[in-house]
Amino acid sequence: MAHHGNTPAAWTGVTIILLGFVLAGLGLIVDSWVMFWIGVALWPIGAVVGMVLQKLGFGAARHTAAQNR
Repeated sequence: MAHHGNTPAAWTGVTIILLGFVLAGLGLIVDSWVMFWIGVALWPIGAVVGMVLQKLGFGAARHTAAQNR
């Protein structure tokens, strides 16, 4: 069954990364380097949070063919 990324792990990771992009963009507009770098720091944090949530069972199960690689 295809899930197309509709899992709590995917939504949480993408939301954090999107917040980071918005924050970094606003930091550039208002000329705040602190805000920019906080936004940049959220990108890998969002990716890690998504992977951790997936490992905790909040993501979709891997396809059997993908596990045989």
